[in-house]
Amino acid sequence: MTPPMYGTVEQIERLGASMIRVVFGGPGLDSFAATDRTDQYVNALFVPEAATYSAPFEPAEVSSLDADLRPRGRRYTVRRWDETSRLLTIDFVAHGDAGYAGRWARRARRGDTLQMVGPSGGYRPDPESDWYLMTGDESALPAIAASLEVVPAGSHCAVRVVVDGPDSEIELPGPGTLDVKWLHRRTAAEPDTLLADAVASLSWRPGTVDVFVHGEASEVRAVRRYLLEHRGVDRERASISPYWRRDHTDEAWRATKREWLAAQDADTPVSDRAPAG
Repeated sequence: MTPPMYGTVEQIERLGASMIRVVFGGPGLDSFAATDRTDQYVNALFVPEAATYSAPFEPAEVSSLDADLRPRGRRYTVRRWDETSRLLTIDFVAHGDAGYAGRWARRARRGDTLQMVGPSGGYRPDPESDWYLMTGDESALPAIAASLEVVPAGSHCAVRVVVDGPDSEIELPGPGTLDVKWLHRRTAAEPDTLLADAVASLSWRPGTVDVFVHGEASEVRAVRRYLLEHRGVDRERASISPYWRRDHTDEAWRATKREWLAAQDADTPVSDRAPAG
């Protein structure tokens, strides 16, 4: 039987008002095998506070526990994996004590352990693209940041990110020519349309665009509809996916996600797409 994979907290850093960086190390990561995807993620298994066990644990042994004592799985993007030091960095979005993951990250201390499964992923910027469009909210920032680090030097990267306010902005370095605009929901008259409006107002560049759009479901859907209907973006060349849904718990979102994606896919039939240009 393969031993459980888990990380031991070695460093904790606050990144702005709504993000906490946790660096994991230790022998529990000996089996970690990174992909080359910049949106690679792990399924982190958070142990409920009332549980009497901690990581590492055998999943089969805890699966028979009462539902409120079983670990809660949450997908989190790998911000960085250092193959030499065998250190794993994950940036957690933390809004107060909301959610298992955010609460865990706020209370994390050196020596704490977190079990995980993975990694897996599907996106990496295509080096043959003429330019890049990366958009989303706080939940997409780790993947956007990792992607910006590997684009070709000098390439144009349009980045639009929705966050609470200026205190939630973070550094986004990279070798490309970065056009970054932060969108502040806290002071916006129509925060739900911030992202779609920002993408629609872009000066569209010629050539092939590499698209990455991830974040809140309704915001992602609106951006997707615009890109496919009005910009003729090839859906096969675009990475577009909702990470979460406003006013839904993670469990409720998982229960409805398949239907949501089917409805989203029906928004813009292939025959209705506008030509690129």
